[in-house]
Amino acid sequence: MFFNSFHFAIFLPIVFALYWFVLNKSKTTQNALLIVASYYFYSCWDWRFLFLLVFSTLLDYFSAIQIEKSQDSHQRKMWLWLCISINLGFLGVFKYYNFFASSFADLARSFGFEATPILLKLILPVGISFYTFHGLSYIIDIYYKRIQSERNFVDYSLFVSYFPLLVAGPIERATHLLPQLKIKRDFNFEKAKEGIYQIIWGLVKKVVIADSCAVYANAIFDNYESMNSLSLILGAIYFAFQIYGDFSGYSDIALGTSKLFGIDLLKNFNYPYFSRDIAEFWRKWHISLSSWFRDYLYIPLGGSNGNTWFRVRNTFIIFLVSGFWHGANWTFIAWGLINALYFLPLLLLKRNRKNVDEFKLKIDFESMKIVFNIMVTFAITCFAWIFFRSKTIQDAYLYISRMFADLHFSSQYFKIERYNYELIYLLLFFIIIEWNNRTKIEPISGRYSGLKIGLCIAALLALGVYSDYKEFIYFQF
Repeated sequence: MFFNSFHFAIFLPIVFALYWFVLNKSKTTQNALLIVASYYFYSCWDWRFLFLLVFSTLLDYFSAIQIEKSQDSHQRKMWLWLCISINLGFLGVFKYYNFFASSFADLARSFGFEATPILLKLILPVGISFYTFHGLSYIIDIYYKRIQSERNFVDYSLFVSYFPLLVAGPIERATHLLPQLKIKRDFNFEKAKEGIYQIIWGLVKKVVIADSCAVYANAIFDNYESMNSLSLILGAIYFAFQIYGDFSGYSDIALGTSKLFGIDLLKNFNYPYFSRDIAEFWRKWHISLSSWFRDYLYIPLGGSNGNTWFRVRNTFIIFLVSGFWHGANWTFIAWGLINALYFLPLLLLKRNRKNVDEFKLKIDFESMKIVFNIMVTFAITCFAWIFFRSKTIQDAYLYISRMFADLHFSSQYFKIERYNYELIYLLLFFIIIEWNNRTKIEPISGRYSGLKIGLCIAALLALGVYSDYKEFIYFQF
């Protein structure tokens, strides 16, 4: 079941009505309903993976209690690493086993040895990277005594399986979400209205922007050998907006849906393409994952403490692991490595915390410098996205080589019966809307909200892409 499906359009109002008008007597009945709804939501992909979700929930729930009860430090550590190992073991088998098996076989063959890897025919459980990280953050927080273990199994089960965030985040923290699940929620009309606005804008970003860009990006990336330089540059730009509209659109729908049930989720995007350097970009892109790696990997490794070598080492570890988290392919690792190289000069010059303030543009030299920095940051981000989108490292290399070697910047007509430049006008309009509303959660609220909703619905009907049904990109991670 996808957020942009007819199935979800029926599912959500039914759960909403039951939640507020039938099972609203206590937080227990509210939570129980949301668990049932969440398990149904997840089972729509493959009901067999419900057992894996339930097992992960039980493992983390009982491990946390054992860690808290144990007085012996060795026993506490044993339970921690047992839980982490089992969680990462499942993730490794389903997501990474075939990658490592094939990579080792390729390495052996490069040295002249015969190697035929034994590959597993496994389907990647949707959302496994996300709910695994939910549970790991909870277990680690228990171990370091930042929070107390949750003894109410219903509340903890909902924390792990809550359907708005289950399959593609945001990656929640127990310190933020569990307290909200432990109290009865009363209906708040203003919050529900905010949720509806956010859902509508998320759908616009997904169906109008992301899926329109996908049509062009796929046509270019799948046929890059016959594309000229202009088309290849536009292909990288189109994919940049595709993945942004797709993932931030999903996050908007997730946050908006959760508000309908009186629950706030962590903000996941903060207009990242208006960043002035790559450090600011990573503070605004997939915020819940970036902060997770910061708190549970970067800081335990020493963070920014220690000598230059340790800071550089920690930075590269974070970006490489982040790339690998996205998928079992060398292209994702290369994408992480490129971003680490982008970040390195800022780290060495101690400028990675320079652009943390808000800014306003004026007609002066400083504003021109800000615009230039934004454009450069966007350009290098698009370059890195080429590796993220490509199927292999060789494809990425050939794509980039042709982009700089062809040097033809003329219009090109695609097999999809569109010119390469046609989508630019829609993206420019989208950028203007985002820029003028970058201090808000979404652009619909405020004055003339009714008119804005009408325009969004008109855009969904007139410009939305429905003929080629597209799932959200981050579902594969």
